[in-house]
Amino acid sequence: MAGKRTLRHRPGLWLIALALIAAIVGVLWWKLSHWRPDGAEYPVQGVWLTGNENAISIPELPGVGASFGYVTASLGAGTRNERFPETVEEMSEAGMKAGPVHVYDPCRRADEQSANFVTIVPRDADMLPPAVVLARSGEDCSPRVRPAELESELVVFLNQIEMHSGKRAILAPSASFEDEYGFGARAERQLWLSRDWLEPDYAGRPWALWTANASVRVGPVEGPVAWLVARP
Repeated sequence: MAGKRTLRHRPGLWLIALALIAAIVGVLWWKLSHWRPDGAEYPVQGVWLTGNENAISIPELPGVGASFGYVTASLGAGTRNERFPETVEEMSEAGMKAGPVHVYDPCRRADEQSANFVTIVPRDADMLPPAVVLARSGEDCSPRVRPAELESELVVFLNQIEMHSGKRAILAPSASFEDEYGFGARAERQLWLSRDWLEPDYAGRPWALWTANASVRVGPVEGPVAWLVARP
């Protein structure tokens, strides 16, 4: 059956097939890693800088469509982004609105975390409302933090940072946090939800901010960065 040789018997064809697959995967990766929502549909777009980026040219961000930025300021009770004030100042000079992010730790008390937040985030009427990332579960704490206790401490924390900033906080629950606690669906605060390439709906009510691509690549930032859109 010499006329029915398969790819197994033709190494050259295997190499061509592998090259085609690699090319398709490469094109797909490039499109997904550079994808941002249509500016005509979502005219207000921005970035979230966590403080882990290698190099950023903030003055160039408006040129690629970022009119605002959120910057991680504090994490839990003891970690701060010491470059937060400098980054916010650079955004202001570039004509961008900026806001602080706190990454909430359910294992630590509210007053410890709010003290960490206010140490690095000044009172500034021009700043965007503070955003609070909710991702960790109280089940992972030792001792375990029960849902009622977690919610009670979280509400205390929110009240404390809102009193400091003079603005209502934005809640940024992950899909897993929301599935476990349902806090975003019940809270009387705006939501910041995350889902790559497709609009998120896991909190049961509309989002105000959306992380549309958690690892987009844009020229002014070395490496991936989270790309945000605000609801029109």
